[in-house]
Amino acid sequence: MAAPCAEDPSLERHFKGHRDAVTCVDFSIKTKQLASGSMDSCLMVWHMKPQSRAYRFTGHKDAVTCVNFSPSGHLLASGSRDKTVRLWVPNVKGESTSFRAHTATVRSVHFCSDGQSFVTASDDKTVKVWSTHRQKFLFSLSQHINWVRCANDDKTVKLWDKSSRECVHSYCEHGGFVTYVDFHPSGTCIAAAGMDNTVKVWDVRTHRLLQHYQLHSAAVNALSFHPSGSYLITASSDSTLKILDLMEGRLLYTLHGHQPAGRGIEAFPCDLDRLLGLGLVQLRRGPATTVAFSRTGEYFASGGSDEQVMVWKSNFDAVDHGEVMKVPRPPATLASSAGNLPEVDFPVPSGRGRSVESVQSQPQEPVSMPQTLTSTLEHIVGQLDVLTQTVSILEQRLTLTEDKLKQCLENQQLIMQRTTP
Repeated sequence: MAAPCAEDPSLERHFKGHRDAVTCVDFSIKTKQLASGSMDSCLMVWHMKPQSRAYRFTGHKDAVTCVNFSPSGHLLASGSRDKTVRLWVPNVKGESTSFRAHTATVRSVHFCSDGQSFVTASDDKTVKVWSTHRQKFLFSLSQHINWVRCANDDKTVKLWDKSSRECVHSYCEHGGFVTYVDFHPSGTCIAAAGMDNTVKVWDVRTHRLLQHYQLHSAAVNALSFHPSGSYLITASSDSTLKILDLMEGRLLYTLHGHQPAGRGIEAFPCDLDRLLGLGLVQLRRGPATTVAFSRTGEYFASGGSDEQVMVWKSNFDAVDHGEVMKVPRPPATLASSAGNLPEVDFPVPSGRGRSVESVQSQPQEPVSMPQTLTSTLEHIVGQLDVLTQTVSILEQRLTLTEDKLKQCLENQQLIMQRTTP
């Protein structure tokens, strides 16, 4: 049984460069790079070494919705709302080839474990498989009845047999739309995130629901298994990341970090309590839109509507996961036939994983803090959040005022030109 170490996950790097919400992140184990996509239509490739130059790749005509490194790290695939897929060489030149993959937004792109093919999913209700090097369409899977994201918007997760091209099973127990799905490293389980704030884990051999978590207060946008298979991390519109211990079926950590888009904390004299009472501001952080563990599990990255990419150090106990990590990972949301899946047991905690949020870290010695001090600190944090929202509103109003003033000056110049003989 794996247990969290005494040291909590820690923020390692903080990348700024996108000009709109970050939608997706992915690590490359070979090149030690991190790729991110954004609503600003650009890809960024970040180097984990300090002071290393980041690459900005342009080419998509609309928001980038998904990125994925090939197993070798020599190719980077991206999908976009412009209905295309691009294959990039992630170096300083940033060369790419583009092809129209679907008739609607491409929501997911994922290389198969051998790197010879990749899978795309789209709002056109299809999943398509492509040859990597020939960039040739191989075949399509089309039994969904609504948009296909990483999972889809017909409230089901479908398990496909790549050889027969048939749907092996449909999981329909989500109360809302399914936003994301990921395979357990052993290939025996899948986890699905939902708009109904839940995370569910199924056994793909027996199709049995193993665990069901209801820990977020808003939609779960993304999730990622740790390579050991013992942990699962989630990103939610409630602005938090949560790390789950799957072996015990409980919450280990809740992490905050992403703020409202582009807003820092600035000093501004105002009556915060009055603004709260008038309902002009709300205590609300920005959604965490994406999260992914690195291939080794040493790090995980998150992105948010605040345009930032954060890299966290896991700091989990160093346990021997060699045998688990040697098990081949099934490609994307496809799977081999159920009979060929490796026989790796996944423990089922009592109560299907339902748990009350646990303390984020367990200190060596109990430390008491006066209730008045705790309340004061919480109040300060709340006031700072209010201040951030206030500055945001003022900036928006200032921008509108400047735009109107500019328009008035232009109109005045036109009138003067017409009246001048």
